[in-house]
Amino acid sequence: MTDSAEEILEPASAAMDELLRLRGSIDNIDAALVHMLAERFKCTQKVGLLKATHSLPPADPAREERQIARLRALARDANLDPDFAEKFLNFIVKEVIRHHEAIRR
Repeated sequence: MTDSAEEILEPASAAMDELLRLRGSIDNIDAALVHMLAERFKCTQKVGLLKATHSLPPADPAREERQIARLRALARDANLDPDFAEKFLNFIVKEVIRHHEAIRR
């Protein structure tokens, strides 16, 4: 007994529909992430200006440690790899410090 072409294509079509739906969700999430990062950097720019104005150092290692611990806990609670979350935060913090150093100059 052989399947008709229609019977074979139907699951593939449903899979493609689901793939497109999931990709649409991913695109929306990516857009939200970009907007959230933009808002975060607006705040950190203000922090950089405050630090430069008051001769504070661009980096705050104690706060960074607290933030890493907090983010790792949030990641665990969200079933996200804490190591990935830490790498992500470290990348952001490095960029923030670079901005703070540039503001200071």
